[in-house]
Amino acid sequence: MPAPNVTAFFDKATFTVTYVVADSAAGRAAIIDPVLDYDPASGRTSTKSADAVIAHVHDNDLSVDWILETHVHADHLTGAPYLRSELGGKVAIGQRVANVQETFRGVFNLDDLATDGSQFDVLFADGDSFTIGDVEGRVMATPGHTPACITYVIGDAAFVGDTLFMPDFGTARTDFPGGSASELYDSIRSILALPEDTRLFMCHDYKAPGRDEFAWETTVREQREKNIHIKDGVTRDAFVELREGRDSQLGMPALILPSIQVNVRAGSLPEAENNGIRYLKIPLDAV
Repeated sequence: MPAPNVTAFFDKATFTVTYVVADSAAGRAAIIDPVLDYDPASGRTSTKSADAVIAHVHDNDLSVDWILETHVHADHLTGAPYLRSELGGKVAIGQRVANVQETFRGVFNLDDLATDGSQFDVLFADGDSFTIGDVEGRVMATPGHTPACITYVIGDAAFVGDTLFMPDFGTARTDFPGGSASELYDSIRSILALPEDTRLFMCHDYKAPGRDEFAWETTVREQREKNIHIKDGVTRDAFVELREGRDSQLGMPALILPSIQVNVRAGSLPEAENNGIRYLKIPLDAV
């Protein structure tokens, strides 16, 4: 199985990992889960994280074919539009993004938001395929964290979004609208049915207690043997009980309100108002 070159960019402010996945011989690449820097205290955005990705692409003489989102993120703003403007490539996400848009259209009263996913260049269905140079990628629908979550299997690597964390940290929360612990169990078991030496790349790491270093790469074998929530032998009922119990004690992500309303638009920021300033909405007593 081909082994694409994978370079990780870790944003410590949001604990998010962005990946450049390349067929170096062909000079083609995809970018997965890019970040637009956002300071919630000041409301300022910047492109520092995305610019590091751009520099890497240029330094390695790569051409970008794809900018791939694993889901509508609730913990960071996507840098996809900026990267597309600088590097080209098609912005893609799972086709069930329409479900997420429909839910949050009402929460944020976004009357102008189309809920058909048309803000994205490509909507992937389960089983769809794509290429990065000579490396084939395929799409696995892996709902549970959100309805629109997908995993990208590219050569010998799989990019799982928030579905899984490192084995010592466990699995994704399922208490967002449309989330399901039972669906997440099935999705993860489908990921863990991949060949045991498949490299798995996480979208986040928060350093589990007792671990000093951030980490985001593991394997199917390691997850099956060691994941504290869903290693081999854990039943669906046991997982659902554990996951729902943990979710009931979690607070909301710090950036969920700014992130969701931007990310359902494929990262497009609101238009400036008549004073030249853009504004995000903060719904009160609604979430």
